[in-house]
Amino acid sequence: MPFVRGFDARPLTEETWADLEVLFDLPGGSIVRGCWCMYYRKSGGTASRAVAGENKAALRGLVCDGVVPGLVGYVDDSPVGWISLGPREEYEKLRRSPVMKPVDDTPVWSVVCTYVAKRHRGHGLQHRLVAAAIDYARECGATTLEAYPVDKPERSHDDFMFFGSRGLYEQAGFTEVVRRSPTRLVMRLPL
Repeated sequence: MPFVRGFDARPLTEETWADLEVLFDLPGGSIVRGCWCMYYRKSGGTASRAVAGENKAALRGLVCDGVVPGLVGYVDDSPVGWISLGPREEYEKLRRSPVMKPVDDTPVWSVVCTYVAKRHRGHGLQHRLVAAAIDYARECGATTLEAYPVDKPERSHDDFMFFGSRGLYEQAGFTEVVRRSPTRLVMRLPL
């Protein structure tokens, strides 16, 4: 992993909200600008541009209510990445997902999205975001962290890799617990 100077990750709060807006507005952020990481938190609906404003307002509402829905990654105080995580029960859509439905009754925190701005990709920042998420979940009392990465031999377009790759999580110590799709799996890391 290439060395990145000055990297840190901070919880998304009212103080860091403007940084997330800046990050999502950078080139390559069209997917996150539509979803605002609300797709899996809702039981219905879509992440289309038509509901982007609603999604943004809903995420902002969570933050204003004191929920920390993820971490913003920074290099030299500039926002460069995002990772969405929290207790699994906060993600309503995971319950119905054929791939990501609960494996068992273990209380887990889920990582549902990781995003790095286009001009900052290829510098190991996703790895740093995952490491920060592990630390944050542990600090918050989580005992197990779960992820739902893509696992396929050919390269996927960056826009479809918001779950991350199997290799990303393996390098962080996650192991496969179930595979319900040829290209998607559930991985866990005991904390």
